[in-house]
Amino acid sequence: MDIKDIQNLIKFVSKAEVSEVKYKTKDFEITIKTPLAGSDVAYAQPAVYHTAPQQMAAAPAPAAASPISSEKTEAASDDSKYVTIKSPMIGTFYRKPSPDKEVFINVGDEVSDGKVVCVIEAMKLFNQIESEVSGKIVKILVDDATPVEYDQPLFLVDPS
Repeated sequence: MDIKDIQNLIKFVSKAEVSEVKYKTKDFEITIKTPLAGSDVAYAQPAVYHTAPQQMAAAPAPAAASPISSEKTEAASDDSKYVTIKSPMIGTFYRKPSPDKEVFINVGDEVSDGKVVCVIEAMKLFNQIESEVSGKIVKILVDDATPVEYDQPLFLVDPS
């Protein structure tokens, strides 16, 4: 991809009034983000890879303590039928695109594959997290504006 293609892509994104576009090939990755307020400013962050990126090994989960009451046991077995949307990165979890906007989703809302469910801020970059499953939001597991870890459960979704 040459500079003219990148400039054309930036112009297209700003005219299309979308907040973020990611384009990725084997050797090239670009993310173009526009302010959610809708101004004409666009940011490009090209990254060129010369070697294959290494995958991070997931840290082993700590052993779960045995449930104290039968109520907790029922809740755990009840949650097994739900699909979990997990954090793909470390950062700060936000339910809204900006403080003056409405939340992306609430408990009881329907989500589809590819729908934005939250934003995670990492190093001053706001990354929109999309659902990988369709269904109904049953539970939001993280409070707004709190830190999250890689692979931390964020939402429970009833796929039925």
